[in-house]
Amino acid sequence: MIKAIIVDDEPLALDVLETYIEQMPNVELVQRCENALEANEALKNHDVDLMFLDIQMPQITGVEFLKSLKNPPPVIFTTAYPEYAVEGFELDAADYLLKPISLDRFMKAVNKVSEKLGDTTGNNSGVVEMEGDFIFVKADKKLIKVDFNDIIYIEGLKDYVIIRQEAGRVITLQTMKSLEKKLPVTIFKRVHRSYIVNINKINAVVGNMLEVTEKGSTKHLPIGKNYREELLKIINLKRL
Repeated sequence: MIKAIIVDDEPLALDVLETYIEQMPNVELVQRCENALEANEALKNHDVDLMFLDIQMPQITGVEFLKSLKNPPPVIFTTAYPEYAVEGFELDAADYLLKPISLDRFMKAVNKVSEKLGDTTGNNSGVVEMEGDFIFVKADKKLIKVDFNDIIYIEGLKDYVIIRQEAGRVITLQTMKSLEKKLPVTIFKRVHRSYIVNINKINAVVGNMLEVTEKGSTKHLPIGKNYREELLKIINLKRL
């Protein structure tokens, strides 16, 4: 059972998160907190496994409060301001939920923490998830915004992935499997153990290869035998 606290100065936000927690059989709400001072006492009085933390609060912000803790539990930031995503990532937040928060997005964040708590190796995915048409990836000691529509294809190379865009490439330390989970399935398809392609960027399929255009030139990507049938189903659905 994951013991959680909610920290938010808005009563409505507290009510929404409490309602969501009630629908999660593996999460128990141990305290609602309206500010950082109450949260600090809650952490002293309870064994807390997870903290839902608002960022914009009076007196002490969520970011300032988290920085003040020596051994904080996993934190899921809840805020209406997407510009705090980078700072949240640098503080090793487990996730970042934008208000208004949907139940399915909430459940996804909690499940991620649940997996992390059960995994002694931790989670270093290099990705900040956000609702919308983009993600931030960690590369070259900074966070880089990557729009889904700009991605042509993604190439896996051991523990790294190379995100190929018309404007250039972004190399980030993570696995293909972890990145694939962050991408919308309506746009991206795994076509090989080493390649994920933007379906909208496919120009042609020739035998066991597909063609995309990268920097004005045709690029051929292999289609793995385990992925070919599913890829052709998607292409046939889009065919006139």
